[in-house]
Amino acid sequence: MTFAPDDNAPPPPKKAWWRSIRFRRPVLGVSRWRWRWIVIALVALFVLYYPLGATIVENIDDDPQFKPNGVAAGESRAVAIAADLVTREVDVHSWTPMQPFFMPAGILDNMPNFQRGIMAAMGRFSTELMDQLGRTRGSSQTDRDLEQARGFLNEQPNIWIWQPSVSIWPSATSAQKYRAGRDKLVAYNKRLASGQAVFERRSDNLQALIDRIANDHGSDSAVIDQHIIEQAGNLFDTHCDDIFYFNKGRLYANYLLMRELGHDFETIIKEKGLMASWQQTVETFRIAAQLEPWVVWNGYPDAFLIPNHLAAQGFYLLRARTQLRELSSILIK
Repeated sequence: MTFAPDDNAPPPPKKAWWRSIRFRRPVLGVSRWRWRWIVIALVALFVLYYPLGATIVENIDDDPQFKPNGVAAGESRAVAIAADLVTREVDVHSWTPMQPFFMPAGILDNMPNFQRGIMAAMGRFSTELMDQLGRTRGSSQTDRDLEQARGFLNEQPNIWIWQPSVSIWPSATSAQKYRAGRDKLVAYNKRLASGQAVFERRSDNLQALIDRIANDHGSDSAVIDQHIIEQAGNLFDTHCDDIFYFNKGRLYANYLLMRELGHDFETIIKEKGLMASWQQTVETFRIAAQLEPWVVWNGYPDAFLIPNHLAAQGFYLLRARTQLRELSSILIK
């Protein structure tokens, strides 16, 4: 007796994708079912490794309450905050700009640019320490610790253990060089407390430093302007967040430096009647550094729905630069 097939019968259930993995014969002594689970494990590892690992690593730390630890009498608070900031980004957090593609942080975008901005500010500050603040006059001898700190803190931020484009041999990483620069800042500050180093708290030194900071942010504003001209309205712009977070990092680091320089140069600032103006400038840096949209959009500056976060950041950046220029013009008198 035979039965005709039932046209209304439901189709047989589809096999899960992993059950379709077939190996005709054992490979390297591993049976077919074991290979199936190895493939499943590798796919699961790939799916979880990058997103989960990157989520754990990412930390754009713009804490405005971050303060230097244990500043001894005679030490510079600005030097102390610079050293502690390098420690936080390199040792407490992971230094992501140098991470290779096969590590979870290799897919990060915003945090590496934020850290690049921080280190750009540290490089500028260490240069001005060596050239101006850490010597009595321009003809005096350069402080050895500050000279070495300047060299280390201005190194490239993306050097890993092995960089074929630089050398076929392993090299010191960016993180190692930044640690060395931090150690030199700490050594200088200890010598300063013991009277064996110089930190010239003169108005012309402070004026020169804030002029350099203003110039850096002027350059950043030009980058924003050029990018808005070329890419405004492009909703698929993948570079605008790089610019935004680099600027955010530099603004944040300079906010901390300006706040602590206000303590180091308190006497000069009071003599010049700049306390209120100084605090307003520091506050502008804080507001600019705290901008953190969920998504950085590069919409048209006069758009109704899609904002332009670069233009918003650029406003505070230029306001801070203008206030720095005002401080500089009074300090030079």
